[in-house]
Amino acid sequence: MEKLYNDDVRGLFEAILSLENLDECYNFFTDALTTKEIQDIAQRLKAAKMLSAGRSYLDVGIETGMSTATISRVSKALEHGAGGYKTVLARLNNKK
Repeated sequence: MEKLYNDDVRGLFEAILSLENLDECYNFFTDALTTKEIQDIAQRLKAAKMLSAGRSYLDVGIETGMSTATISRVSKALEHGAGGYKTVLARLNNKK
């Protein structure tokens, strides 16, 4: 994780925080990442939502097509990570 704490990554995160709406997000991420990379991140967030809701690895795998290894990584991040998924999921739930 220490490798993430540098000026380049800080600049990236500040750039993301400067985005003001969905269109700007689509435009930035389309320029910065491949379609597959964007879909992979979106899929991991979906898996985090499903796991947080009590869904099984099997359900997540069937619905998302993700490997059990990736589902396990998402699950471990939910349980023992930095809290990023939990923060995002709580904020998304509060918007509803």
